[in-house]
Amino acid sequence: MQVGDVVVARTLADADGMTRMYRPGGDVTCQDMLEIPGGDVGLRDDRTKRQWNVAIQPFMLARYPVTQAFYRAVTAQSPAVFKGDHYPVENVSWFDAIRFCNRLSGEAGLRESYRIGSDGEDVSLRPDGDGYRLPSEAEWEYACRAGTGKVRYGELDDIAWYRGNSGNQVQAVGQKQPNAWGLHDMLGNVWEWCWDQYDPAVYGPYRVFRGGGWADAERGCLATNRRRSHPTFRIDDLGFRIARSA
Repeated sequence: MQVGDVVVARTLADADGMTRMYRPGGDVTCQDMLEIPGGDVGLRDDRTKRQWNVAIQPFMLARYPVTQAFYRAVTAQSPAVFKGDHYPVENVSWFDAIRFCNRLSGEAGLRESYRIGSDGEDVSLRPDGDGYRLPSEAEWEYACRAGTGKVRYGELDDIAWYRGNSGNQVQAVGQKQPNAWGLHDMLGNVWEWCWDQYDPAVYGPYRVFRGGGWADAERGCLATNRRRSHPTFRIDDLGFRIARSA
């Protein structure tokens, strides 16, 4: 099936371990899905000082944040403040990201990952879903660290767009060095929505986002940083990256 000029139903596992979605004539809207091995990760919340460990099952994660061209091809919408096909889509809410994942799954002939209530806000994971989804925050941090215990996977100017080098806006994905697992822009450029609620007892429906953005100081771009907002929140340094269970 074709969405705009993007063939999203054709997914191929390549010899290098990547699953790619192809379109004719280029890869502006293509998203490489990298295979992430299983393992475990230790998380912490600086606000509450809580620490916990999470076992990670193998999964797939996009090499880049969702680009504006990819988002437009799937949704026919262009919400970003800073326009550019290769720029990460921003100014999208958590609900927008959830709907994108379900739409992409449907077009690819996969079972949707999310059940969305009639009010559009009651969202739950489908146990039988095998489609695209947001990563959990544990998956996100585990993938960002890429098998290391470090809070950054390189020198910040080499790996991330942040306040010190971004020119006060988002930049095209994939220009900075990837981590050891081939993932680009895990730190800086745009924050990335994750599936998880931040602290339901205190913040209700607020969801987690990770990674730092183009407007953040150096200390904002760490694998451990956790931020949160209401799932309807939109801003020009917040986007998302797609995942899929292996």
